[in-house]
Parts: sequence; C-alpha cells; structure tokens
Amino acid sequence: MSIGSRLSNPGSSAVKPDLDWSQVKETISMLCLAMAQIETTLNDSSRSVGELTSSFTGMAEDAQAITRLCDALDSPEKWQEQRHELSQVSQRMTQQMYRAIVAFQFYDRLSQKLGHVNLSLTHLGDLIADNTRLYNPTEWRKIQDEIRSNYTMECERLMFDLIMKGATIHEALELYRHQFEQTESIRKPESQDDDIELF
Repeated sequence: MSIGSRLSNPGSSAVKPDLDWSQVKETISMLCLAMAQIETTLNDSSRSVGELTSSFTGMAEDAQAITRLCDALDSPEKWQEQRHELSQVSQRMTQQMYRAIVAFQFYDRLSQKLGHVNLSLTHLGDLIADNTRLYNPTEWRKIQDEIRSNYTMECERLMFDLIMKGATIHEALELYRHQFEQTESIRKPESQDDDIELF
C-alpha cells in the first residue's frame, strides 16, 4: 500500500457548506485527487509497458521460428509440409503486433491524465493564492466542476466523485481499476484478425 492511500481524506463539502467547512479540508481533498490520478496513471502505464514487453518478446521468438522454418525449406515438398506451421506463426505475430499497437496508445492516455493532474494543481494553486476566493465554498465548487468536466473516461469521473465524497485514495483506486478493466474488456474486439488502423 502506498503512503498516499493511507492519507485521511475529509471529502469536499463545497456543494453544501456547513459550519465545519474549511479551505484546508478542500485542499486535502484536491491533493488526494491529484495523488489518485498520478497513481492510476503509473499503474496503467506499467500494465501497458508489460504488454509491450510481452508482445515484442513473442514477436522476436516467432521471427526466429520463421527463420528456422524458412532455412529448412530446400524443396517444394518441404514447403507443403511447413506451410501450415508458417501460417500459424504468422497469425500469432499479427495478434502480437495488434496487442503492441493497442498498448502503445497508453502514451496518449498518460499525457492526458498527467494534463489533468497539472490542471487540478494549477486551479488549486490559483485558488489558494487568491484571498478573495480562498474562503468562498462556491469558488471551490467551480474549480471542482471544471476539473471534472475535463475528464473523458467514466472511470475518472467516478474516481473524482468518490474522492470528493471522502473516500480514501485506496478505495478510489479500487473502483477505478474495476471500472477501467470493465471498459477495456468491452472495447476489445472479438477477433484480432481484422485490419489494424493506426490513424
């Protein structure tokens, strides 16, 4: 468990401020949000790098297998014997390339998520530096609404909502992971034999 996941999160009460409302609690919730965003970004990137490593290792092994099979093809008869095996290895390489291409898309998500962290911290810094806004719950709610509206993934919005309600970073990360895995499994095509479009 990371240090951040043990941080106590008071949650935001900017929507319905009461006598217990304070800008310190709001700041802690916003910092918890940034920490959760960074941790999800690192976890997602680690998974993608693992998939890339696995795919490239498999492609290298299959390329060696194709070389061995081709080296043994010194007659038309052997071509007929090895044809099926060559086809299988080629199909496996195509599937590994597809997985690698999908894994490379993590860079776009990485940039986008770190952009969200930067935006959150920029808004937070601007608000803390402005004494005319710092003690106004409506101002805190405005930046929270703006931050949430920039999310493109439903799992990010759910994580945001949980953090603002006072969930621990660990709880928010668990929900994010569950939602992200569900979304990714829905997006995966039934067959990876179709043409791959890069753009």
